[in-house]
Amino acid sequence: METYSLLRGFADSWMLVVMTLFFVGVVFWAWRPRSRKHHEDAANAIFRHETKPADDDPESSSEEARK
Repeated sequence: METYSLLRGFADSWMLVVMTLFFVGVVFWAWRPRSRKHHEDAANAIFRHETKPADDDPESSSEEARK
């Protein structure tokens, strides 16, 4: 049997099963109950500095706070 035919047979059968299980796993991981906090944090990230703009250089602000 040629290498191409062997790989083609593997891709048509077992790789389809592997990719389907991977997809189901990723969907389950994204919709798991504990990920709600991470999704809400990502959704609200643009509103973190609503009253005051963020500093351009976070290292310089931490040096000023130490003085």
